[in-house]
Amino acid sequence: MAPSFLVTHSGGFHADEVLSSVVLIRLFPDARLVRSRAPEWITPGADRIVYDVGGAYDATTGIFDHHQRAAPRRVDGQPFSSFGLIWQHFGRDYLTALSVPRAVVDTVHAAFDASFVLPIDLVDNGALSPDSVGLLGGLTLPSLLETLKPVFDDGDPEATDRAFHAAIAIARSFVEAKITAIHAKLRAEALVLQAIALAGESRVLELPKGMPFRTAIVKAGADHLLFVVHPRETDWCLGGIRRAEQGFELRADLPAAWAGLSGLDLEVATGVDGASFCHNGRFIAAAKTRDAALALARLAVEDAEKGAG
Repeated sequence: MAPSFLVTHSGGFHADEVLSSVVLIRLFPDARLVRSRAPEWITPGADRIVYDVGGAYDATTGIFDHHQRAAPRRVDGQPFSSFGLIWQHFGRDYLTALSVPRAVVDTVHAAFDASFVLPIDLVDNGALSPDSVGLLGGLTLPSLLETLKPVFDDGDPEATDRAFHAAIAIARSFVEAKITAIHAKLRAEALVLQAIALAGESRVLELPKGMPFRTAIVKAGADHLLFVVHPRETDWCLGGIRRAEQGFELRADLPAAWAGLSGLDLEVATGVDGASFCHNGRFIAAAKTRDAALALARLAVEDAEKGAG
């Protein structure tokens, strides 16, 4: 039986109950969202789901709080926030509601949990600080959602509730975009693995279009690959392959002599008609045609192998 009420606490809000609301509203669109700390609301009942308030966690009675003693933890001992608890119990249904194919629901569920839900859980429990990323700390999702709160001297008694609903709408966009990206990455993986098989021992991987590729390259153990070539809207792209998921270090940089050149200057430097641009950072270049992009790729491989030798 679908709940009639989705109940979370009133007052200031954080990312975990905002994101929990995103999931629950999608699954139970007819339920009324109530923000309250009144005992008559935060007591579990058959007609409601209570989250981030109430001092208990019991999925069978529909209460998902994490502030109490002996609060729930993940198998590895890391703490849940309300978002982690809601995702654990309702995430797969949410993915199904977003039309994620059943065959990959578990994979997408786990990937979203690890990359999106867990960081929210850790920040909400004080186990991870947004400040750990330095100047970017204020641009993390938890920090940005909190900037939507009314300022301290806003006298409108409805301001916080309006801000909460505005935060839900914004958070929904990020949740759905992240899930879409994870699913797309899985679809791309099959295409990239096919392309790796076709490439054989070549150091250059040609793809039919721009798509996520590093995960599939690592999965295939294709350590010999140095560069990726693919068409774009009106030209062709030549790019490097990052050594690790984090950071910008590449397996091989494009030649130093190309850095920052474009147009005729790059054609002269490379001897390739149709070479059009090389980023000063030497991680990406462009060409007008497939033949030109592959010619640049061959030169880049030769340069990288000379450097390795």
